Amino acid sequence: MASLTELRYVVAVARERHFGRAAARCFVSQPTLSVGVKRLEEALGLQIFERASRSEVQITPEGREIVGQAERVLDEMGRLEDLAHVRRDPLAAPLRVGLIHTVGPYLLPRLIRRLHELAPKMPIEITEGLTADLAERLEHGELDVVVLSLPFEAPSVAVQPVYREPFTVAVPVNHALAGQAAIEPDQLAEHDLLLLGQGHCFRDQVLGVCPRCADGRAFGRLQRTLEGGSLETMRMMVATGAGITVLPCASTASDDEGTGALIRYLPFAKAAPTRDIALAWRERFTRPQAIEVLARSIRETLPACCQPLSPVSRG
Repeated sequence: MASLTELRYVVAVARERHFGRAAARCFVSQPTLSVGVKRLEEALGLQIFERASRSEVQITPEGREIVGQAERVLDEMGRLEDLAHVRRDPLAAPLRVGLIHTVGPYLLPRLIRRLHELAPKMPIEITEGLTADLAERLEHGELDVVVLSLPFEAPSVAVQPVYREPFTVAVPVNHALAGQAAIEPDQLAEHDLLLLGQGHCFRDQVLGVCPRCADGRAFGRLQRTLEGGSLETMRMMVATGAGITVLPCASTASDDEGTGALIRYLPFAKAAPTRDIALAWRERFTRPQAIEVLARSIRETLPACCQPLSPVSRG
């Protein structure tokens, strides 16, 4: 009979396509994981993986069915554990929360204290990542809930908007735009605009505000090459005079005096572009109370520039 541990090993290898990374994901040595996978293959009498190299693997056609069934078994086991926690105390078990990079650093410092007040027995396990990565981990049951930017849809996933966040423009204090009261979206294309790298949804939202900025002919050399890996990196680059950028307002709420003295934050001339931040969780998740407490904690600790949204309000 296959053990749950062996099933976890098989699923990890299938997702990573690499024995070393799968072992790290399972917090075991690679020989231990390899022996577990081999034991399961021998018990079933079929080969689940083809070893393409020392570590890289491919899933065999027969193995795909085994991996799919293993994922279902592990998911059902997780539901059994969740049901047991719910019967005891739905706010006493850990809550695995994923957040996109442009939300986590600015939401968590305000959120954690309030969450601890409302659910002191509920530890929070935090993961940051890109939307696509968090969505995959949610689908596979590795996360319970994710905090991300709308629009977002996935099969069998519930989505609840929690707040709306305006965008602002950050420019160096001695920049040509610093004397303006507000910025027209098209003006962004006329200057060295710093953007997040590919894969960040906020990058796409900024380009949606300024369609001309997506035209390579509108970019100067700096605009093509200086793509920051985080909002904080871009903010520091603005402070040094490397260019201008667009930021979600929460990222400017805690600007320290040293950096703040080097940056001017300007509103958009028209109605400020915004993004809606939401919670997403599997519809079968058995602890709705935990989701409700998380949503409440977020809405009660937002920076003043953000607008709380009710579950049905998308405005």
